[in-house]
Amino acid sequence: MLTGDFEAIPETALDWHRAGAGAVLATVIETWGSAPRPVGSQLAISGEGGMAGSVSGGCVEGAVIAEALEALEDGTPRILEFGVSDDDAFAVGLACGGRIRVLVEPVGAALPEDLLADLVAARAARRAVAHVVDTETWDRRLAGPGDPMLGDRIADRMRADKSGFEGAAFLGIHNPPLRMAIVGAVHIAQPLVQMARLAGFAPVLIDPRPAFGAAERFPGETILDDWPDAALAAHGRDARTAVVTLTHDPKLDDPAIVAALDSEVFYLGCLGSTRTHAKRLERLREAGIPDDRIARIHAPVGLDIGARSPAEIAVSILAEIIERLRQG
Repeated sequence: MLTGDFEAIPETALDWHRAGAGAVLATVIETWGSAPRPVGSQLAISGEGGMAGSVSGGCVEGAVIAEALEALEDGTPRILEFGVSDDDAFAVGLACGGRIRVLVEPVGAALPEDLLADLVAARAARRAVAHVVDTETWDRRLAGPGDPMLGDRIADRMRADKSGFEGAAFLGIHNPPLRMAIVGAVHIAQPLVQMARLAGFAPVLIDPRPAFGAAERFPGETILDDWPDAALAAHGRDARTAVVTLTHDPKLDDPAIVAALDSEVFYLGCLGSTRTHAKRLERLREAGIPDDRIARIHAPVGLDIGARSPAEIAVSILAEIIERLRQG
């Protein structure tokens, strides 16, 4: 299931192609320094004039669409290069112009339907993959972590969410959407869910206590009222998920902590003082959790920025999560 601010551009292109409308997938492969759309951004164009996504702030879209429709007619891929003037750059919010390169691939003729379908399936299953296109031979394939030809380079790119070139091959990184599971619908959780969403995470609250997890306290949020370990199992605990426990109640926090430690979540942070965390460590060791797994816990949760209010604590938590995501 696709969640969060996930742009379903490959999915849209596949649907248009299968419906007989024709489809072209355009991907930013190089751009100027302060571009509104990063490398890897995509635009799907249908033969009937439909559009989804974008490759710039608007200054090159028209030219890309015109070339895409030509590519749909002749069936050949192409790389477009645009010199963006200072005036055009300023119009879309940039300080200066530069250069942008866009890969245009008509689905079916150049980008095989089966490969696009496999990419869509991987995204739906939350499997991190890269669409690898050799821009000299036009060979294409999907590659995942541990790919023998790319080695650690693909893992580094996936961790950084950074599409780009490796030699003549362009790697379009398709990571699963980021998620954040917050255990404990307490005061800190109120600003944290909003900040998480702004940072690109799909947040979910977990709290079996009706008074805490009331919809009135968190309007429009996803709230799971199951016991935390069961809720986390149902929600998913993969390498694109962060878990934060905020209840201060061992009956709720500890099952969530054990469930998170027994998974690939990239971050686990737990609210509480140094003294509270010491008692938490004792309980986990008594439960048989080895020290190397316990060491994954970030506690007291958040970067030490002197935070006091719930909003400031939420800032420190989100900052630590991003630090862990981007720097490992």
